[in-house]
Amino acid sequence: MTDHDTSTETQKVASFDIRHLSAEQLAQLGVSHIAYVKPVTVNGQSGFAIHAADGTPMAVAGDREVAMAAILQHEMHALSVH
Repeated sequence: MTDHDTSTETQKVASFDIRHLSAEQLAQLGVSHIAYVKPVTVNGQSGFAIHAADGTPMAVAGDREVAMAAILQHEMHALSVH
């Protein structure tokens, strides 16, 4: 038995402001778990683009609610970009 008790160890938790993450930091949060939605115009029509955390385009939906539902349906977390 050692004097080292892992149950009493403390872990440092890094805090950060998600609104000020670089593209690289956002990608590190989990490309396969986070997607963001932003308004776009495609062929003269308004829509909402869905992108992976690293910026990879995934889809375009006709309205924001459909875009958010699609993200949730694929078990991802949705973020809005204004």
